[in-house]
Amino acid sequence: MRIVLGSDHRGVELKKDIVGFIAGLDYEYEDLGCHDSSSVDYPDIAQAVAEAVSTGKFDYGILVCGTGIGMCIAANKIKGIRAALCRDVFDATRARQHNDANVLCLGSDTTGPGPARDIVKAFLSTDFEGGRHSLRVDKIRSLESV
Repeated sequence: MRIVLGSDHRGVELKKDIVGFIAGLDYEYEDLGCHDSSSVDYPDIAQAVAEAVSTGKFDYGILVCGTGIGMCIAANKIKGIRAALCRDVFDATRARQHNDANVLCLGSDTTGPGPARDIVKAFLSTDFEGGRHSLRVDKIRSLESV
């Protein structure tokens, strides 16, 4: 499994914790930044991560900002991306099972390192159920051409 990560300056510390967690799971990953607390614009990071997933270079993306909301909005502008802001394991599980989400968004102001690791684990270990959900995901894809 190949995972690409990114954060803005508000999410950099939580992202560093997640990188360590993912490394311990032996997943292949790349961190596209930012790497310190210097101010950056989250849409730039969201675009880079989302494009890396949409092109197939990576299987999943993880984005972190203060609330996760801005990253989620920006990532979802990229064709082929189904980004989900997840605040708990249930959200992460359902995002994968029912929506085939391919980018996980987290908020560093709302989610601590322990819960974030649990959310990441749930997101990365849950399969898309397909079936009736495939029809709905296809409808979401059709919205990209509107």
